[in-house]
Amino acid sequence: MKREKATFAGGCFWCMVQPFDELPGIQSILSGYMGGTVDHPTYEQVKTGETGHFEVVQITFDSETFSYDQLLDLYWPQIDPTDDGGQFHDRGSQYRTAIFYENENQRIKAEETKKKLQESNRFKKPIVTEVLPASTFYVAEDDHQDFYKKQPNHYKQDRNESGRDTFIQSHWKQG
Repeated sequence: MKREKATFAGGCFWCMVQPFDELPGIQSILSGYMGGTVDHPTYEQVKTGETGHFEVVQITFDSETFSYDQLLDLYWPQIDPTDDGGQFHDRGSQYRTAIFYENENQRIKAEETKKKLQESNRFKKPIVTEVLPASTFYVAEDDHQDFYKKQPNHYKQDRNESGRDTFIQSHWKQG
C-alpha cells in the first residue's frame, strides 16, 4: 500500500465528500480548511472570507489502488472551474476552487489536467482553478464531517438549491 494525500477546494466542502467517498483505495476524507493566515480557524471565522482559507476536502488514499490521476478525473467534474468568486450559490473567497499539491508529481499532474481542460474548449471562459502548494490542513468541526450522511435531507436540499447539480449535468455529462 502506498498512502498519499490529495487536497481539493471545490466550494462548499459538504458537496465535495460524497463523490470520492466509498471508492476502492479511499481511506478517509476530511473536511477542513487550507491556505489561510489564521492558525486553527473555526468555521465561523472561515465563512467570513477574511481568513484567506479555502474550504477543502483532504483525501487519504492508496495510490496503488486508486491513482492521483483518477482523483483529478473525479475532481474537475464536481466544480465550475471558471468561477473565481466562489461556487454556485456559495460566494466568497473561502469557496474558490483549488488543487493543493503535496509533491512535484501532483503539481505536474494537476497543471497538465488544468491545461488539457482549458484546451478542450469545454468552457468559453478561462479556467481559474488554482494549483497551489499544500499548506497546513485544519480539520473542520465534527458537524461538518460526512455531512451528506449525517444530514441527508439538508445536504440534498443544499445541493439542489445551489445549482451545482444542474451545472454538472449541463457542462460535464455526456450523452
